[in-house]
Amino acid sequence: MAGPDTSVSHAWRLLRRLVLGVLVLVFLGLFLLSRIDNPRAEQFRMVLVDRFYPGFDWVLKPVTSLTRMLSDFQSYASVYEQNQQLRGELQRMKGWREAALQLEQKNAQLLALNNVKLNPRLSFITGEVTTDSGGPFSQSALVNVGRQDGVLDGSAAVDGLGLVGRIVGVGERTSRVLFLSDVNSAVPVVIVPAGRRAILRGDNTVVPPLDFLDSQAGVQAGSRVMTSGDGGVFPADILIGQVVVDPQGRYRVRLAADYENLEFIRILQTTPREKIEGLGEVVGTPVPAAPEASE
Repeated sequence: MAGPDTSVSHAWRLLRRLVLGVLVLVFLGLFLLSRIDNPRAEQFRMVLVDRFYPGFDWVLKPVTSLTRMLSDFQSYASVYEQNQQLRGELQRMKGWREAALQLEQKNAQLLALNNVKLNPRLSFITGEVTTDSGGPFSQSALVNVGRQDGVLDGSAAVDGLGLVGRIVGVGERTSRVLFLSDVNSAVPVVIVPAGRRAILRGDNTVVPPLDFLDSQAGVQAGSRVMTSGDGGVFPADILIGQVVVDPQGRYRVRLAADYENLEFIRILQTTPREKIEGLGEVVGTPVPAAPEASE
């Protein structure tokens, strides 16, 4: 004996089939009506359109809105794709911009090196900084020139602005430069125009102090600090920096060398002075030798 649930399910299936059959017949009839080429059929079609089209307006609006949404989504997808392409091009342009800035800095440094005024007795070798080992306890760098290029231990190293340091180790193809800021660096200097002499001692900062200043007379902030040439380690009259005064009133030197962008260094070589032996004729004429005593 079939239960009530089975009877209800059977009735729904019959109803669905009936509705489906009616819809098929209606659509088939509409299709046939649209294919009939007859004035009466055309008039009947117009009557149906006038009768049912206003009622289907609410159905067409969602379809129209959906069509617009799809079109807008396609436009958005196109804009997003173009945006991604523009982002990629912008990244590439940033890379080229960075490369251009680096080339500009190198060009400026090379131009500055080219314009450095050196003593005629000084020759130089230009090298590129290959490794910077600067740190809290070491201020030095390696240069890609060495003994085979004529570099000597103790030679002065300059950039386009001023003295950088001195050579403290020489290999066949590389050399080590000890910066002025290193704690192991001590350079005899002269303060111009006052003419006061002192020792510039590194303390691992870009503004090392002046020690053993013979006199403070004429020394003021902004005075230029040059190498004095005392001791024969550095040639004289190479710019080091300018005098500054710290909050404690101690004299320091703001180094002229650009350690942040140090890429090329000139290593100076001093040509020895020509030795003059004997006295000139202006000083005096040779004294004639005394005649030998006869036996």
